[in-house]
Amino acid sequence: MHHFTLIIRVYQEQNGRLLQMISYDKFWKTMKERGITQYDLYTCYGIRRSLLDKLRHNLNIEIYTLDNLCSILHCDFGDIVEHIPDEDENISE
Repeated sequence: MHHFTLIIRVYQEQNGRLLQMISYDKFWKTMKERGITQYDLYTCYGIRRSLLDKLRHNLNIEIYTLDNLCSILHCDFGDIVEHIPDEDENISE
């Protein structure tokens, strides 16, 4: 099993509850579907390895960077990023 198929979740805790987070697991799947490797990203497209590390650990990235990745992969934001709700997130207000 490859590392990108594992779910990596980085949680912040506040008052004993998990906060919402963003997951980039879909990014790795989309890359594989498009036949683009990490090597391709940093040699052909100028993507830094530090950005790939941020994605691997579900850390914050800029919208501009997300847009750039969408252009490279010919996809939409939803093919790269997913919102994971708080464990007790209330949808209705």
